Amino acid sequence: MDFQTIKVQLGESMAWVNLDRPEVRNALNAELIRELTEAFDWLNSRDDIRVIILKGNGKAFCAGADLAYMKDMAGFGYNQNIADAQNLSKLFQTIHFCNKAVIVDVHGACIGGANGIIAAADVVIAEKETKFAFSEVRLGITPATISPFVVGKIGLTAAKELMLTGRRFTATEAKAYGLVNVVVDEAEMIATERQYVDHFLQASPDAIAECKNLLRMVSGTDDRFSPIFMQTSVAIANQRISKAGQEGMAAFFEKRKPDWA
Repeated sequence: MDFQTIKVQLGESMAWVNLDRPEVRNALNAELIRELTEAFDWLNSRDDIRVIILKGNGKAFCAGADLAYMKDMAGFGYNQNIADAQNLSKLFQTIHFCNKAVIVDVHGACIGGANGIIAAADVVIAEKETKFAFSEVRLGITPATISPFVVGKIGLTAAKELMLTGRRFTATEAKAYGLVNVVVDEAEMIATERQYVDHFLQASPDAIAECKNLLRMVSGTDDRFSPIFMQTSVAIANQRISKAGQEGMAAFFEKRKPDWA
C-alpha cells in the first residue's frame, strides 16, 4: 500500500509504522488519520503479522492537531465536524480493536489526540524527556473522542486532573498515571521494544487476540457499536462551533489569550 503521511515496513511476524510528517512534528491532519486507520486495518487482516510497532519520525512522536487542519476545522459546519470527529474516533477504535499486539514508542511530544493513539495501544514505551498534555480545554474544546480510551486506561481520577487542567506533564508522571508502561533513556528504547516483541512472539497469536478480546470485555470496551463513540463525536462537533471553541481557536491563531483567561 502507498502512503503519503506514514511509512510502513514489514518484517518477519512484525510491522513497523512510522508517522512521517517530521516537518510539523507529525501533527494530525485528515490524511494522516485516514492513512493510519487504513494501515492498521490492513495489518490486522494479515495472518503473517503478529506485532505492530508505531513510532514517529523526527523530533516528536506527535504534536497534536496540525495548524492548517485546525484552521479548516474552525470553519467546518456541524455535519462536517461530525464526519471529521467520527474519522478520528475510528482511528482510535481501529487501534483499540486490533487483534495484534500493538507497541508505541513515544518521544519529544505527545499532545492532544496523540494520547488517544497511545491509550488505544497495548504497550507504550516513552523516552524520558517526552512531554505530554491534554491541551484541549485551553482551546475552548474538550478531548471528546479520545476520552473513552484514556479514561479506560488511566481511570477517572487521573483523567479529571489532566484533562481539566490541560497542563503539560512528564513521562515519569505519565507512567505513574498509567498512560505509559515504561520510561527509558533514548539509547534504551530499541532494546526495551525488542524485549516486549520477544514476549509477544513467545505467545500464541490466537491467544493474544482472545486475551485482548477478554480484556476489552471485562473492562466494558468491547462493543464496536457502542453509542459512546457517536456521542463523543457529536460532543466535539458541538464544541468546535460553540462560542468558546471559536474564541479559543481564534486566540490560538492570533497568539493572544482567550477572553476567559
